[in-house]
Amino acid sequence: MDRELLIEIGVEELPAAWLPGLTRQLGERLAARLKEYRLAPRAPIETYSTPRRLTVRLAKIAERQEDLEELVTGPPVSAAFNAAGEPTPAAVGFAKKQGVAVEDLGRASSSRGEYLTYLKRQRGRSALDTLPGVLGGVLRDLSFPKQMRWDATLDDGRGEFVFGRPIRWLLFLYGGRVVPFTVTRPPYAAGPLVQEVHSGALTYGHRFLATSGRAGRSIKVRSFDEYQARLKEHFVVLEHAERRDRIARDLEGHARRLGGRVALKEHQALIDEVADLVEFPGVVAGFFDPAFLGLPAEVLATTLVHHQHYFPVVSERGTLKEAFLAVVNTQPKDERPIARNAERVVTARLRDARFFWESDRRTPLESRLDRLHTLLFHKALGSYRDKAQRLETLAAWVASDAFGVPDAAGHAATAGRLAKADLTTDMVFEFPELQGTMGGIYAREEGRPEEVWKAIYHHYLPVAVEADAPPSSAALGPAAVTWGAVSLADKLDTVVGLLHAGERATGSRDPFGLRRQMHGIVRILMDLPELTGLDRELTIDSLASHAVQAFGATGEVAATVRGFALERVRYALEGRGFATELVRAVTATPDVSPLRARRVARALQGLRASEDFQALAVLFKRVKNIARELPEPADLDRDALTEPAERALLDALDARRPAVARAAAGADYTRALTEIAALRPVVDCFFTEVFVMADDARVRTARLTLMASLRDLILDLADISEIVPHTE
Repeated sequence: MDRELLIEIGVEELPAAWLPGLTRQLGERLAARLKEYRLAPRAPIETYSTPRRLTVRLAKIAERQEDLEELVTGPPVSAAFNAAGEPTPAAVGFAKKQGVAVEDLGRASSSRGEYLTYLKRQRGRSALDTLPGVLGGVLRDLSFPKQMRWDATLDDGRGEFVFGRPIRWLLFLYGGRVVPFTVTRPPYAAGPLVQEVHSGALTYGHRFLATSGRAGRSIKVRSFDEYQARLKEHFVVLEHAERRDRIARDLEGHARRLGGRVALKEHQALIDEVADLVEFPGVVAGFFDPAFLGLPAEVLATTLVHHQHYFPVVSERGTLKEAFLAVVNTQPKDERPIARNAERVVTARLRDARFFWESDRRTPLESRLDRLHTLLFHKALGSYRDKAQRLETLAAWVASDAFGVPDAAGHAATAGRLAKADLTTDMVFEFPELQGTMGGIYAREEGRPEEVWKAIYHHYLPVAVEADAPPSSAALGPAAVTWGAVSLADKLDTVVGLLHAGERATGSRDPFGLRRQMHGIVRILMDLPELTGLDRELTIDSLASHAVQAFGATGEVAATVRGFALERVRYALEGRGFATELVRAVTATPDVSPLRARRVARALQGLRASEDFQALAVLFKRVKNIARELPEPADLDRDALTEPAERALLDALDARRPAVARAAAGADYTRALTEIAALRPVVDCFFTEVFVMADDARVRTARLTLMASLRDLILDLADISEIVPHTE
């Protein structure tokens, strides 16, 4: 009979940023441990979390472990019996170890000979006896950004038990019965306030709220349905989605009463975060002096959103109002005492911001450049002043040469030179989230052209590869080309410079954000027409080859950049929904253009189902394999090709090659691939009627060169053999 498993780990408040990952981990770790202990789940694993609890529920789980059958291999039969067929000490010892007679042993043959075997059967233990080991393993398996030592141990012989926060209670039920489990405390730590944590049927409500009696008192439960209902009665909303929806509704209601609205879509990440800060969400409204509305909207939003986790209220026209909304862990009847405390904090922060705003504007950005010498970019790459000089030169080159817009080079050079100047301002020192943004705002205040200040404002973007990642072309306006040049120059300088300095992104470790920088490069180049209006299929390799000159870097660095870029282009294409085999096909060569790869992948996606194309892709595998036999590139000896099938293939290539080239030059890759797919009949006929590896060396070389010519024509677009299943 299947029974319900319910586990709740009650802890001191966990950081909101940890909860999404921990909630996911809890389900994954439990599934892995159940599999290890042969307890088969008969229903999906459900996970929940609040700042004070991590909960997992399995509606159905078996009463017993699955029985284990294990074939144990013993000595070779040749060593187990003597010439008379009597068992040797090796056979007797093996049988004794398994607890059976020699006659009960079996035999099995392998490539190394015949061996004695014994089929060991172990009856599964009850779930009640097995589950303590499962929970112990899960608790050990959970990983946290920071571990806490809290003088605890588990009965698993592995020593000290560290956790993200101290555990205060354990609800551990199987079929309504408590599963015994204890987190022990060493004798030197035990005391009236430091006690062992024993599992039970008890959970705890909201720390401060109660319908009657003492807040936060224990609640006895026997099932998940009762658990969820009783928590709700005691002011704990268990599901993250429900807390998030309540917050969104309350924010909208409060904002309407204030004559404004909250940009819920823009602040979706903040709503998700604050939902993990509370167990019973409520919203209170606060106000600040309207004089602070003279500060840039970005400064106000950063103060409220990033520093205080508050929601700005905007008018119907989208302008900020002198009000904000704060999410709290209660629903007070009188919200003014809470609001007043929030207002004091916000007012103090805004006073500081106003002082920085007025002070910073007294010093122009150009006058701040020399101060960049005091900020180290990297010990092997110099200061930010050195970086600014490199950006000025590289941004101008990207605009004039790479983008082909010489008129934008001057603005790009200016924006590149000033891009990092705001790092020396008091505002950015206090609000580091605003670096780049404040540089653009200060440049605008100085009267710089839109092409310059917007390029500075947005130059840290994009930081992701998604097609809708900011900035948008509408936000960039006439500064799009200048921004593209400066943003690319900044990211190229960082990636090339840091790789030259020996820094690498390895596994989950990427302290310098190299992947983020490369994602920005890929996003700009992959969506260049949409972002800047420029239709140029630039390769990362060509840009990086120019950037490395500023560092005197070697070809090894360029090769490292090339490999790193290829990996990130593949990641971007897969993230946009292209199948893995299509991505491999369009990134077969390391010197890849992200825009061209995107376009060819889309064309392949539309053509891959066609019969001619699938058949040609299968044949192309043979073409590549045979072309490898050509010892070195050679001019095609047309006179050596006399067979009708090979002449037909040669004529078809001559006829189709110009059409393929014209289509590719116009970025019409669907047409180019359609022209290539039309070669399928002549290629099929060639392989049916022609033996490539002829005895005559001249004929063999000519046929191999023909194959290489066909290979190169197709590979110039994509390695279409990658779309063929590996079984074919």
